[in-house]
Amino acid sequence: MNHKAGYINILGKPNVGKSTLMNALIGERLSIITSKAQTTRHRILGIVNGSDFQMIFSDLPGIIKPAYKMQESMMDFVRTSLEDADAFIYMVQIGDKPEKQPEEYTKIKNMKIPVLLLLNKMDLAEHDEVETESHIWETDFPGAKVMPFSAKFNWNLETLMKDMLDYLPESEPYFDKDAWTDRPERFFVTEIIREKILMNYKQEIPYSCEVVCTYFMEDGDIIKITADIYVERESQKPIIIGKGGEMLKKVGTQARLDLEKFFGKKVFLETFVRVSDDWRNNESMLRKFGYRDY
Repeated sequence: MNHKAGYINILGKPNVGKSTLMNALIGERLSIITSKAQTTRHRILGIVNGSDFQMIFSDLPGIIKPAYKMQESMMDFVRTSLEDADAFIYMVQIGDKPEKQPEEYTKIKNMKIPVLLLLNKMDLAEHDEVETESHIWETDFPGAKVMPFSAKFNWNLETLMKDMLDYLPESEPYFDKDAWTDRPERFFVTEIIREKILMNYKQEIPYSCEVVCTYFMEDGDIIKITADIYVERESQKPIIIGKGGEMLKKVGTQARLDLEKFFGKKVFLETFVRVSDDWRNNESMLRKFGYRDY
């Protein structure tokens, strides 16, 4: 067999650049990106196909200590990724320390699976600093290949792709060769809307929100979409809507423009705000939102 295929799972703490890397690897905007921690809540697969290979990259939530059931589910996605990986990309950034990494870092060190340790955001550091920090990680994790990297500017991206291909086992493809993700269109609708919520609201409000796409219909050159934005408390609903509906309209407009770019069609988007008390600790709502298996 001359075909290679496998899962390459991207792990690290929040805000180290995992989603930026994922989008660069795939060449598509699969993962939403904001400056806020815990932007990524689900496991998202991005698939790169060649004539003799299939790379399946996983973007995952940043590793945290869970404070409620939704975060427990997020960390379940991380735990699953430790079980099915053919190779790991473990991301840190300039200024991180090995002793400050979560327990998953130690688990990966003890596994007999190829690891590429990316020292990200090298564009923010001087050359001597990059060399010094690379040495720290090489010493702490001698079984990994340490690579200085910039997800923002794609520095060393081609080298990373070559190394990942070398790590993959011989295998038939896991997905159709024309597939580029495992997620349906509705998922990306909800993620794009949620990104705009993260960008436009402060404090706890964005973390208390979840989005469900309730209607998706292509009608010629137009896609008609309806989405519900859920909040945890009745007092949060007027904040999301804003005075005279101004904030909800702003979020909807920004999301619609990005959705039109994503789908390459004109989009008609309607959004509604719903309340589900303490949904982040509600098992039935977590199943509805895709955080639990049915």
